Amino acid sequence: MVERVTRGQGAGERAPEQAERVSAVREPQPVKAARPAKTVRSPAKAVSRAAPAASAFDKKTIALVYDFDGTLSPRPMQEYSFLPQLGLDPKEFWAECAKVAREHEADPLITYMHLMYRKAREKNLRIDRKDLVAQGAAVELYPGVKEWFDAIGEYVKIRAESSGITLRHYLVSSGLAEIIEGTAIRRHFTNVFASEYWFDAYETPFPKRVITDTGKTQYLFRINKGIEDLGQSINDHMPESERPIPFSNMIYFGDGDTDVPSMALMRKSGGHAIAVHSPGESAKKCQELFRAGRVDFFAPADYSRGSELFRRTCLLLDRMLGDIRVKEEAWEMGHGP
Repeated sequence: MVERVTRGQGAGERAPEQAERVSAVREPQPVKAARPAKTVRSPAKAVSRAAPAASAFDKKTIALVYDFDGTLSPRPMQEYSFLPQLGLDPKEFWAECAKVAREHEADPLITYMHLMYRKAREKNLRIDRKDLVAQGAAVELYPGVKEWFDAIGEYVKIRAESSGITLRHYLVSSGLAEIIEGTAIRRHFTNVFASEYWFDAYETPFPKRVITDTGKTQYLFRINKGIEDLGQSINDHMPESERPIPFSNMIYFGDGDTDVPSMALMRKSGGHAIAVHSPGESAKKCQELFRAGRVDFFAPADYSRGSELFRRTCLLLDRMLGDIRVKEEAWEMGHGP
């Protein structure tokens, strides 16, 4: 979504440095996060350093992590309901966001969240959290997205050579958590990390959480370390051996410049990344990402079973499942009688 606002800011090229700074700090040990019903927080809690050693190889969780706008949905989520009900032209709105951000040297994401409600107030239209959630039903999804999660789950179940393999889906988006909550696919995600508002009965909503391009990498580390409760710090060191979801068990899906920091972190840390583009439209940006080594594969954003995207995702899953089995065998040899 915010490619329209942030493209050309150069944030993406700073991602590896930021990733190193984040990973260099020290973080507390977590337990696996329970799947939430409809909340952007999980009840993950830190566990004691004295926790007993695993009785079996336990790095069997695979995480698929997605951007939203341009990746799962063709257009920014605000363009399906919010902007139309205000009579605003999307191109003019995003252009104004970029202009205001430049003039005031403001963060582009905070700027768009501010302008959304300023425009609503100018139209004497009050929109609360319930309204935003309801708008999620109007968000268009790319072909096959609704069936994707079950289909990929079935594939992993058939191909897994180790028992106990777990597949999780995560969403990390600069879009709005409230709108995402109202979409048809929210139930498939173990957790959603997205920008969010504070709502007050008598005041204009104020940004509660803003997820920037480079800021997305924090949430990849949270998934990696199992610290999904946003009230917990990730600043204590955690040995790689204690992290519940290794980066090698993760795939990031994105569509462009705003996803470069996450793609760079994923690839640098041993994980995987796939770039998508709208079916029938130019793949130039994806080709550039592929040639730069940012992604393993790219494909049209058709999530249907048998599509290029499905097939290439399954190739990476096969590699990950094989790697998990190899590590499991080695663990058993090292812990046998």
